[in-house]
Amino acid sequence: MAGLCIAIVGAESTGKSRLAKELALRLAVDTDLRCTFVSEHLRHWCERAGRTPRADEQTAIAATQLAMIDAARIDHDVVVADTTPLMTAVYSQLLFDDKSLLPGALQAQRRFALTLLTALDLPWVADGLQRDGAHVQAPVDAALRQALIQSRLNWAVISGQGQDRLEAALTAVTPLLSRQLSAGQGLFTRLQARQDALPSQSWICRDCDVPECEHASLQRTRRRESEGSAGFDT
Repeated sequence: MAGLCIAIVGAESTGKSRLAKELALRLAVDTDLRCTFVSEHLRHWCERAGRTPRADEQTAIAATQLAMIDAARIDHDVVVADTTPLMTAVYSQLLFDDKSLLPGALQAQRRFALTLLTALDLPWVADGLQRDGAHVQAPVDAALRQALIQSRLNWAVISGQGQDRLEAALTAVTPLLSRQLSAGQGLFTRLQARQDALPSQSWICRDCDVPECEHASLQRTRRRESEGSAGFDT
């Protein structure tokens, strides 16, 4: 059985790589599951080529990233992916005005049980060829949110400084693991105890800044239903 996949996407300099490594390690320690992370192929590509890719090279980069993730799933229970083809598609759209990769990238994104979107609350830091500047963060973040919302994918925004960022990711991921992995796999250990100590569903919309998200919509629906029931009873 292929492993469960968690995707981490977000604008540049929002801590994706660090979060992927730390989340995979913490899950392995706290659950006894076979966990790993898949690094960003684009980083290795740029280091090898000594430049950023052209428009015609984007498709192959996205395909390689997905192949790396699929290969990791074979021998692991949980795979945390540092970016996915969705990131390549968004950058192709913004940098080259090429939207052709987006449909396939969103289809591939459905392989992931959960997508974590890293928030724009970290200071921008230069990192070689890959980063264009702080000015590109907001457009990339907006494009990712639009794609995730319109595609109705399962996703959560992860924010916080230092250890708080990892804790936010754990809070979002643990209910997913509880639903999809069996207790016999070692899930109900320290990670489950940590989750049990949290307020019920505390991760949902606690610090949400996405008014269109499904959680906010659900809350509005429940309020309307409650108000309607109250009016009928009187």
